[in-house]
Amino acid sequence: MTRTKHDLRSEATRRALVTAARALFGTRGYAEVGTEEIVRAAGVTRGALYHQFRDKADLFAAVAEQIEAEIADRIAAGAAQAADDPLGALQAGARLFLDACAEPEVERIILLDAPAVLGWQAWRDLASRYGLGLVQLALQSAMDVGTIIPQPVAPLAHILIGALDEAALYVARAEDPAAARQRCAAIIDQILRSITTGD
Repeated sequence: MTRTKHDLRSEATRRALVTAARALFGTRGYAEVGTEEIVRAAGVTRGALYHQFRDKADLFAAVAEQIEAEIADRIAAGAAQAADDPLGALQAGARLFLDACAEPEVERIILLDAPAVLGWQAWRDLASRYGLGLVQLALQSAMDVGTIIPQPVAPLAHILIGALDEAALYVARAEDPAAARQRCAAIIDQILRSITTGD
């Protein structure tokens, strides 16, 4: 399907708005940023904003989606380096997730603002859409080669995602985030080792 000049302009406008909003939301937080400031930073009109997005919350959702997709890509790439070691891939993925969540932009947008702006359920759905599949695939791979004790994959993946989300929130609120991240990564490693076959 050939895209018209209008389609390309529309995509460029959308990209400019998401980029500008991401920088502003990541620096100051959702509540402190107005739409006028976003359109000024993006170099577009208010009309262009409302042509692309219902409102500021809809624009925020697009920013959050972009960040979640980037985190998932980073985790998938990092875990792929340990493809011959499914347990190592899970551990690497957990550490990469915690590292990503420690970045100020991710911390503010995904951990602090997203639950309030999107609502708890939409926030969980967004995180699950990107992270749950990765975790299920890694767990199933580990079970297939006999590294992890065979068990129902879906509930185990949900439990691990829950633990990772709570660990990320704990790190985000810690007085010493680097130390908190190391402690949480060590605990996640212990949890993963506890479900291995021991072979």
